[in-house]
Amino acid sequence: MKRSDFIKGISLAGIGSMLPFSHTKADPVAAKTSGTCVLIPQETAGPYPYDLSSNSSMYRQDITEGNPGTPLTLTLTIVNVNNNCAPLSNVRIDIWHCNKDGYYSEYANQPGYLGTESYVGDTFFRGIQLTDSNGQVTFKTIYPGWYTGRTTHIHVEAFLSSVLSATTQMAFPDSLNTTVYNTSLYTAHGQNTSVATNSADNVFSDTANTQYELLTVTANSTTGGYDASLIIGIAAPTTGLINIEPETGSQFKLGANYPNPFTSVTTIPLSLATDSNVMIELFDVQGRKLKEIMNETLSSGDQKITVDRAGLASGSYLYQVSVTNSAGTFRQCKLLSVD
Repeated sequence: MKRSDFIKGISLAGIGSMLPFSHTKADPVAAKTSGTCVLIPQETAGPYPYDLSSNSSMYRQDITEGNPGTPLTLTLTIVNVNNNCAPLSNVRIDIWHCNKDGYYSEYANQPGYLGTESYVGDTFFRGIQLTDSNGQVTFKTIYPGWYTGRTTHIHVEAFLSSVLSATTQMAFPDSLNTTVYNTSLYTAHGQNTSVATNSADNVFSDTANTQYELLTVTANSTTGGYDASLIIGIAAPTTGLINIEPETGSQFKLGANYPNPFTSVTTIPLSLATDSNVMIELFDVQGRKLKEIMNETLSSGDQKITVDRAGLASGSYLYQVSVTNSAGTFRQCKLLSVD
């Protein structure tokens, strides 16, 4: 069976259901409940968003870059409100927040209590990660400061298959803000004299929605700081169009194998951003693993990986490329056909 015949005979949804790591595009976010899940309320991205997704070094857990502040470990769990709160893997999560003094990286001419400051070219307190099989990401950061007009907050965006699916903000308990801003690291700026509570904030004043944006925070005796967590509900359809090329964290680019279909040998083009371990596995169209084509460390740059048809009958197959380096593990799947 030729590849063209295979694609004609099966729907895109069917193909996606066979992929070992496939993900759906997202529906718009709305503030409503679905079973026990709640769609995260949509909020403004504010004046200081900055897209760093093309910078592979931004795919990181520690976003402090050595800047001082009370340690904060932030764990976010992304779930599908359309599928009984099932965790969503491979969701790209972007977060950003100000430093302890109320200033953001990557922006110039910011007013504040230290005067007008510019941090163009700095990337502190900005980071990107992809959710794991539990739908989770964890960032190492600090307790944010505050600036005039806003209470303490962290910004977050979620992308499903490169589609922006949620833009929201996360709030901290009022009493904890008071406690932290009384500590030695924060006393120079002191208490928030502009917006004292979440209910007075122009974003969090809608308390019906803010309850879903309020972080759960506990003290961490090991770090001397805090652990914070939040469940973020996203509406991802359970059927329909499947994107078979999930986020790769800018770690690699996978081209289509050629020739395709092939009779004896085909070549998989792969470009790596950095030295990485590369594993390529072959699956049948039912998602059953047939064999491991390769598993070795390759250097950065363009690679051409040759695959022969040894032991393969004519038909269509899936190959999954897993790239692992210091930024994590990233995967993509593609179809190939054997004549």
